[in-house]
Amino acid sequence: MSPPWHPERLAARLPFLRRRARLRAEVAAFLAARGYTEVETPVLQPCPGMEPNLDPFATRYAAKLGAETRALFLQFSPEFAMKKLLAGGAGPIFQFARVFRNGEAGPQHQPEFTMLEWYRPGLDLAGLMDETEALIRAVCPDGLRRGGAVVPTDRPFARITVAEAFARFVGVDVLARAGDAAALAAASGVALRTGETWQDLFFRLLLERVEPAIGQEVPTFLTHWPASEAALSRRDPFDPRVALRFELFAAGVELANAYEELTDAAEQRARFAAWRAERLAATGEDRVPDEDFLAALVFGLPACAGIALGFDRLAMLASDARTIEDVLWLPVV
Repeated sequence: MSPPWHPERLAARLPFLRRRARLRAEVAAFLAARGYTEVETPVLQPCPGMEPNLDPFATRYAAKLGAETRALFLQFSPEFAMKKLLAGGAGPIFQFARVFRNGEAGPQHQPEFTMLEWYRPGLDLAGLMDETEALIRAVCPDGLRRGGAVVPTDRPFARITVAEAFARFVGVDVLARAGDAAALAAASGVALRTGETWQDLFFRLLLERVEPAIGQEVPTFLTHWPASEAALSRRDPFDPRVALRFELFAAGVELANAYEELTDAAEQRARFAAWRAERLAATGEDRVPDEDFLAALVFGLPACAGIALGFDRLAMLASDARTIEDVLWLPVV
């Protein structure tokens, strides 16, 4: 096969790539009109992110005129850096960030891709859903397209909680069985696999039964995730069994992951410690948290909401591209 820069292959992708370029400009204009400032933060970080299921690209800094060396990583997300700016008083901010996930490749995955992230102090989860819906409607007024099918964006987006989705599509009260893999398997009518944890089974059922059933008629926000899947979001003060988090699905694609952000430094440190232990047990890697990020939380992260949206995936659905490679000027893999 010819390389992706070859005139024939590039010409085949140019319509998608030009739509991507227009889309980026339209997104930036939308956010700027709402008072956001575009920022740029380093892709090299002392900690790539703490998610134990993600593998980093590692490198090492060596000072030319001294003996200093230290490990650095290509970021999973600009989240830590952008939250430091929020703690410093930057106000509403957004970024088209280059992010990296080692080992990932497929029709919707590349090891290097673009993440659109934006954060607004004072915004709650419902307000962020409203804003995300308005953005996608503004930049994709003709709908989101995949394989010839069109998911319209000119109608209200659907909103369904994880508990409602599991009740409807799996037939189980997932919150009542939180943490009990055997009970969740029995209620769901599936066999528990060897070594499968509750979290493993939750995501298997989500992938096999829930995700294919949502986001096909209109884009759909899947909200209020089990507290064990809170990540960097705060728990719902009215129901501590769930976290204030949503993911957005359309045309069989997960487009975005969003939080009403956790601002409690002690709770965040405890979650990082649990992730650190999980990663160490699974791989032998001792991933050290970003202490500067935790210091920013101690200093004071304002109450805010933020979202990470896969910009390449949005470009796919805006242009009806077949794969993520079609909307990348030079795919890494």
